[in-house]
Amino acid sequence: MNGLQAYQRVNTQTSITDADPHRLIQLLYNGAIERINMAKSRIQAKDYGGKAQLINKAIEIIGGLRSFLDFAQGGDLAARLEALYDYMERSLLEASAKNDLAKLDEVLTLLRSVKEGWMVFGKRLLVSRLLADQ
Repeated sequence: MNGLQAYQRVNTQTSITDADPHRLIQLLYNGAIERINMAKSRIQAKDYGGKAQLINKAIEIIGGLRSFLDFAQGGDLAARLEALYDYMERSLLEASAKNDLAKLDEVLTLLRSVKEGWMVFGKRLLVSRLLADQ
């Protein structure tokens, strides 16, 4: 591991350790998106082993996102997100088996959309907390 990789690993570990639950979800979305983008590059480079590892990691991250779902508080939204995460995982498996860049792009679009919604939710949550503290 070179110096830059070591720095990035320590920086990521620090971010995770210091993250509140909302920020941790953001980091998971970023990690899944990053792995899928890297997998696309591995397909183009015909490095199918590297592609498989990256897609498997993205699937693990999406599984982590699924584990954060709170069905008691989230109700129908949590159920719909669970179905969407399931679809993403199956789509990633299919994309990996067929080296399908378009399917990877589809999952990226879905992840970015959900991440964007999560960021809006986080801003609203922060504002409501600030107003409650006044």
